[in-house]
Amino acid sequence: MPKLKKYMPFTYKMMIPYLLLVLLTDVTIGYISYSMLTDSRTEMAESNIRTGMEQARNNIRYQMDEIQRMSDNLFGSQPFQRALELKGTPFEIYLAMLDEIVPQITAPLQLFGNKIRFMLYTPNSDLNIVSGDNLDEPIYDSDYYILPLKDIAGSGWYQSLKDSKRDNLWLQIDTDQKLDNLSHIRRLVNFSDYKTVIGYVRITVSLEDLFGGFDTFPLEEGITLRLAEETTGDILFQRGTANYDDAGGDYLSLHEKIPGSSFVIESLVPDTYLTKDAGRLGRVIFALCALSFLVMTVIGYVVARLSGRKMSRIVGLVRAFQEGNFQKRIRFSGNDEFVQIADSFNVMATNIQELINSVYVQGIQKKQAELEALQAQINPHFLYNTLSTISSLANLGEIEKVTGMVQGLSRFYRLTLNQGNVYIELEKELEQVATYLEIQRVKYADAFTVYVDVEEEVLHLQVIKLVLQPFVENVFKHAWFGETIAIRLTGRRVGNNIELKVIDNGIGMRAEDIKRMMQGPSQAGGYGVKNVNERIKLRYGDDYGVTIASFFGAGTTVKLLLPAGIKVNEDMDEGFAP
Repeated sequence: MPKLKKYMPFTYKMMIPYLLLVLLTDVTIGYISYSMLTDSRTEMAESNIRTGMEQARNNIRYQMDEIQRMSDNLFGSQPFQRALELKGTPFEIYLAMLDEIVPQITAPLQLFGNKIRFMLYTPNSDLNIVSGDNLDEPIYDSDYYILPLKDIAGSGWYQSLKDSKRDNLWLQIDTDQKLDNLSHIRRLVNFSDYKTVIGYVRITVSLEDLFGGFDTFPLEEGITLRLAEETTGDILFQRGTANYDDAGGDYLSLHEKIPGSSFVIESLVPDTYLTKDAGRLGRVIFALCALSFLVMTVIGYVVARLSGRKMSRIVGLVRAFQEGNFQKRIRFSGNDEFVQIADSFNVMATNIQELINSVYVQGIQKKQAELEALQAQINPHFLYNTLSTISSLANLGEIEKVTGMVQGLSRFYRLTLNQGNVYIELEKELEQVATYLEIQRVKYADAFTVYVDVEEEVLHLQVIKLVLQPFVENVFKHAWFGETIAIRLTGRRVGNNIELKVIDNGIGMRAEDIKRMMQGPSQAGGYGVKNVNERIKLRYGDDYGVTIASFFGAGTTVKLLLPAGIKVNEDMDEGFAP
């Protein structure tokens, strides 16, 4: 044995690109993970703020609509208008207020969910005045007011409305801005002419109540929320300290318009809130990537040592077979295990070539044995079923039928033996099927119908025997579910192939049943199916075999594809004959 050269193991050489690949992978995965987690956190935070704004918008719009309906009810109530314009004795006025005015004002206070101030300004000096709580203080509880119109005659908002056509307005008037309130103003007119003003309704509500809380807006983390008038830009309400004008690119600005109004909800979200977990995520991902690289380095080193030892043993084993002269040669550059394997392979090549021929012959013999074993499975299987039927008929005293089945069985096996040949003319194969059907006709009388449609030119071509009968037998065993059944046998030439079909109008099969049948015996049949399919593939190759198509409840079609190149007078491949 020649002296071994010193070399650096190939597995250790591979450690360098391996570690570079692991490092690149960790860096890439870490960067992608950090970006995705940061983006996901940012999107989640933004989505939460947007959801909160939508909830606030819906809550404000709902309450505004409820307040609008309150004023609509007063505007459209004739009894309320008549009572509001009533002139009469103090007792009559008292009854009108007790029966009509006060109930229609106080009813909404009880039904509305939040605390409100319901104010009615009337020019009718005969009506009793109800002063209510102090208007300069926040709304602590729902209350109503009946005040003279002259109390607001000098106010700017009244002066701007009385000579204009504007009505149904939401405004901040008097102390509303100081108290963070919002008022709904509605002009009441005489029902007869719709022109004469008989009063004003003012419904005031706290903006904090309109927003419905700030649980979804973590104001303590720098978020600013406000309600603005879109057309004028006036700020009606604000929570938070951020300045919208100086916010710049450090904040995310979100807007949500309140439908049916000129108000818009605005929020300013600082970038620090959106990315507040980014630093912690970065540290965690860096630690995980570093740990991953360390673990992969240790694993790579252990694998390299183990693989190096194995490769050294393989080199020693290959050099032990340097006794022949091989024709084939192979060369590797470098100085590692693969060079040693190449040198030894060059020595073994000739012996391997000789072994190929031996293995090929053994493969042919194995293939022949498999064919003979599959062939041997068919006859006992059918014989068992037929003898079982003959036994049942004999027990019933059906002597004539027993005789007919025995004679048919004799003809069937005479055709099956086929003088020991594997190949049989398609015409004889069809005759064998006809004999089998004669046996079945003894049992089933005329309960089935058979149609044969085979082209003349394929009748004298050779096929391997017993490829049709198992499928016809399956029709009787598994497809029959009514009183009668029809079977159709077809054969035609398609290019260089023979296409045979066994068609029935039986119960059919589901796709999973077909799959199980092709894989082997089951309750749904399949013993003969798998047998025939394997015999065809062993004899002709994987391009040929059995295909099953079926619709559950509508019948089954079995297609057999065989080569058409073998004729009756051609020499048979005796190497495959049983």
